[in-house]
Amino acid sequence: MARADLPAPRRHRMMPDVISFIVPAHDEAALIGDTLASLHIAAEALRLECETLVVADACSDATAQIARRHGAQVLEVQLRHIAATRNAGAAASRGRYLLFVDADTRVNTPLLAAALRALHTGAVGGGAQVQLLGTVAWHERVAQAVFGWLFRRTGIAPGCFLFCTRSAFDAAGGFDERYYAGEDVALSRALARRGRFVILREPVHTSDRKLRSFSKREHLGLLLQLLRRGRGMLRSRDALGFWYGQRRGR
Repeated sequence: MARADLPAPRRHRMMPDVISFIVPAHDEAALIGDTLASLHIAAEALRLECETLVVADACSDATAQIARRHGAQVLEVQLRHIAATRNAGAAASRGRYLLFVDADTRVNTPLLAAALRALHTGAVGGGAQVQLLGTVAWHERVAQAVFGWLFRRTGIAPGCFLFCTRSAFDAAGGFDERYYAGEDVALSRALARRGRFVILREPVHTSDRKLRSFSKREHLGLLLQLLRRGRGMLRSRDALGFWYGQRRGR
């Protein structure tokens, strides 16, 4: 069952001029403070009407307390399912525009301004190129550039930064809860069927912990499994230790 310091989602009325920042978080005490601070700074610089909602999913650390200290509303759930967690945040939010931001990701003012400009000029949603925080080796920079090009070419928004109108989100059915990973790909495609979906050139900065937490062999093994098993693998949480395992880099 979910526990929240918010009214029940059905009581919420959409606020037309508000953007809702939705931050799913599982044991993110080490990083979520910087994420929320970056959102606050960007929103203040743009003088936005906004709300920040942290969906604390099965947290055993101080994620919720830190979020509240940063002025965020907190919805506590026991899901361990990223698509369902994101959907729970959307259901509890009130804004006309939704911005999903991972708890280890930093949003700056030019990026947020570009996202809003796209929405205000008719885009149904979009995402951004990803740049990793920390010291990145040359081959990692090359991979980062290649994936950035692929995201732009295919129109896929990485889940660490995905924005859309509420009407398009609802029409798309939200994040597909059949998937424990890849839900960002599914929503990107669903939104693109409903209108203009953009990948911004302004970068979003996110943690490099996945690179540091798993070896090159483990990354290659995951890729080979995905190639062999296809999307069916993404429907099993047990097969996705890369996202749901206990080992977490900081």
